Amino acid sequence: MAPRSLTIITSLLLILIAILFSRQPVCCSVNNNDFILRRPDDGTNRHILFLPLTLSHPPANSSAARRHLHPNAHMRLHDDLLKNGYYTTRLFIGTPPQKFALIVDTGSTATYVPCSSCEQCGTHQDPRFQPELSTTYQPVKCNYDCTCDDDSGQCTYERQYAEMSSSSGVLGSDVISFGDQSELKPQRAVFGCETVETGDLYRQRADGIMGLGRGDLSIVDQLVDNGVISDSFSLCYGGMDVGGGAMVLGGVSPPNDMIFTYSNAVRSQYYNVELKEFHVAGKPLSLDPSVFDRKHGTVLDSGTTYTYLPEDAFVEFKKAIMKEVTSLKQISGPDPRYNDICFSGAGSDISELSKFFPTVDMVFENGQKYSLFPENYLFRHSKMHGGYCLGFFKNGDQSTLLGGIIVRNTFVTYDREHDRIGFWKTNCSELWERLNATGAHSPAASPAGPSTVDSPRSSAVLPPEANPAADSPYFHIEEPRIGRVTFSMSFNVTYTIIKPHIKELAHNVAEELELQASQVRIKNFSSEGNGSLIRLAISPAGSDDYMSNTTALSILSRFADHSITLPEIFGTYQLSSWAAELPLKRTWWQQHHVAVVVTIILALLLGLSVSGTWFIWRRRQQTITYRPVSSSAFSEQELQPIVS
Repeated sequence: MAPRSLTIITSLLLILIAILFSRQPVCCSVNNNDFILRRPDDGTNRHILFLPLTLSHPPANSSAARRHLHPNAHMRLHDDLLKNGYYTTRLFIGTPPQKFALIVDTGSTATYVPCSSCEQCGTHQDPRFQPELSTTYQPVKCNYDCTCDDDSGQCTYERQYAEMSSSSGVLGSDVISFGDQSELKPQRAVFGCETVETGDLYRQRADGIMGLGRGDLSIVDQLVDNGVISDSFSLCYGGMDVGGGAMVLGGVSPPNDMIFTYSNAVRSQYYNVELKEFHVAGKPLSLDPSVFDRKHGTVLDSGTTYTYLPEDAFVEFKKAIMKEVTSLKQISGPDPRYNDICFSGAGSDISELSKFFPTVDMVFENGQKYSLFPENYLFRHSKMHGGYCLGFFKNGDQSTLLGGIIVRNTFVTYDREHDRIGFWKTNCSELWERLNATGAHSPAASPAGPSTVDSPRSSAVLPPEANPAADSPYFHIEEPRIGRVTFSMSFNVTYTIIKPHIKELAHNVAEELELQASQVRIKNFSSEGNGSLIRLAISPAGSDDYMSNTTALSILSRFADHSITLPEIFGTYQLSSWAAELPLKRTWWQQHHVAVVVTIILALLLGLSVSGTWFIWRRRQQTITYRPVSSSAFSEQELQPIVS
């Protein structure tokens, strides 16, 4: 009986172990139409990828539905900091509206676009503004408050920038619109109609500048003076390789953990912050805090790409970074004209950069600390796969200039009403989708004159009783988890040529992306005209059920930008379609079966041990029997008396 019990227990144990180690990965199966990664709907060929997300709508009787939010302007940001050097938004001017791609620039105090009468303007993204086609356009006539063009009797403007570019022209007034996703109605504003462009302004693809600085011609100042928004606006720049983002004209309720610093509006027209220290890997730089208060102080400028420090601060910063990245190899920069500080060996996955590069902290005068991730001070080496360069440089001026790179994936609120600037880490590339918007298309025809709104001062500030951290979907940016990425690639090489090398393709893709070979699978391979169509799938590493959305977008952007190098046998390729699948929600058994099986195995092992001990004890009882002493073995002898 006992041997049979042991056999049964052993068999059950082996079956459970087989179940445990033969577990298949959780499969993903969702409607791909809901998760198609797509480009911004702006008609350009930039490879900026967004993952559409849908906000759940609260019940009609919920507190969120009852709460009234004043209208403000939610505007989508386009382009990428490294590829373009700037971010743009779409602004519509005139009746009917004419669309323009404008650089959002906190360092500029005027908004301007090329005019149809421009004598020296470059070729830009959209047609020039044609005042004669707008029924609401009005020239700004000469007055005591402006510089006047005597020939036209019209006010003029001129702006010059540090990189030696300039813009000049005449001032006009017209109705401006913010897109059909904005709650803010069209407003009349004064803007510049360019007649001359020079330098980068002439060469850039963007149409013009949207000035967000402090000044009478600033779009923010004009909206505030008209009483239609509160004296605040916010910018959120997308992360490395992804771009995009969002802008809000008007106030927002900040999350509880937003980092604020004082901004002195009297000091200059720029947005200053009270920077006191830089920490690298938790250690403060050996600098006098006054180094960040020289000349213009520390200025936050969204229109500048990189960050520029006074020479002594830059030397200390570079030294501290070099001390922390000894495992990486220092390499030459992508452009021999510049002495860039670059490194190789960190891999291509942005989410892994923190393993190689230290965290950098900006400490403000009030003691608040804003942490910078590697993407906030690095940019990709354009000629070296897995190479990165410092996005901090020495400033010839004694001022400290914080460019757009430092606020990637950071929601920055310029709260001018309270003289402060706030920083809050979030996923800016998806923020527009989180606002449940689909893009800035041309709005309906604007009214013939300035419009009014119901509230004398519109903003997105919630009532005191509302808890933005609990109710507002605006600040809850939870990065989605991706179960698998699938995409199709068109090759200009025929099916018969590629077929013998199809397994090599998966290996080459995995090698280029620095993934495990098991993560890349060929799903389908077919002929397409004179070329081939191959469908691939990339799954999470090892036993993981998902990859981060940042990783998925980074993978797809590398294919879209043709930065994946394949052997010549495959010819050239084009990314034709792509999709992301969410991980399948696991059942209770899928989530806990390992713990259950381990518990049963331990119980069986304990039972097996007890049964074995009992079996051995029983055998010993059966084999060791009592034997009585034989009477013939030893003869009894009578005791002899003791002789005294």
